[in-house]
Amino acid sequence: MSAVPDAFQRYGAESLAQAPAFGPGKDGVFEATLARTGDRDTRLLRDYTKVPYHLTGTLDTDPAPGLTTLCLQEPTGGVAQGDRHSITVTAREGARARVTTQSATKVHSMQANYAHLDATLEAGPDAHLEYVPGPTIVNEDARCLQTVAVDLAPSATVVVADVFVPGGLSAHEPFDFDHYHSRLEARCEERLVCADAVDLHPADGDPRDPATVADYDVVGTLYVLAPEADTEVLAEAIHARFDAHDAVTAGVSALPYESGVSVRVLGTRSADVTDAVRDAWDASRQELLGVGIPADRRY
Repeated sequence: MSAVPDAFQRYGAESLAQAPAFGPGKDGVFEATLARTGDRDTRLLRDYTKVPYHLTGTLDTDPAPGLTTLCLQEPTGGVAQGDRHSITVTAREGARARVTTQSATKVHSMQANYAHLDATLEAGPDAHLEYVPGPTIVNEDARCLQTVAVDLAPSATVVVADVFVPGGLSAHEPFDFDHYHSRLEARCEERLVCADAVDLHPADGDPRDPATVADYDVVGTLYVLAPEADTEVLAEAIHARFDAHDAVTAGVSALPYESGVSVRVLGTRSADVTDAVRDAWDASRQELLGVGIPADRRY
């Protein structure tokens, strides 16, 4: 599991009136190992789930040859205070896989403690692994820590998408959550190639200042980790897609050591930001796999 920032360590010391942190139903675990032989389909070799996570099986609906989809289900209706959920996915040599969720993740209002959503992604030589969950909706007074750790081989590719939506867009004032922190760290052969964070704590500073999200509400991020790809070509292909998205402001940055690109999208509507992130994902797919993304049929 990724390191926990000091602020969230202090939150974690707060007692809960209901089930404690890591208690029954609050310690969600999902583990999966995938492998592929030659040009055959990618197979799920091993999986383990612990409530509230559930996996019905794999889906073979992706247009990319040999790529299998894991749609992770969570029937509890959202994430509550004290929840600690972790995902670990390993794609062995040559495997191709996409991990998604059945819907958005709703982080409910809190009175104490915090919720932690942690993901560890490992991609072996020539593997292609995508982690593209639904948006994260953070409600009033909620504290949410999201951490993603990536370890990939030089010939592997890993794509990670994230869309943050403040719950105030529907019922109350935007940015009235307590604390939201999302961080990704990626390593290739033990070298740190990407370290990025979105840390929003309205009590310490207005998220709408010009140096943060300005007049926007929704934050979308896409990481395309591809050490052997042409970073300049990849960035240009993604950037060209944003010409068709007038409702958002977006940018593309090259990662250190020519290990890929990161994309940030800002908007006022979650649908606009999600569409732009999906378009950027599609552009990266075309460059890396020669085929576009699948239709969004999770619902």
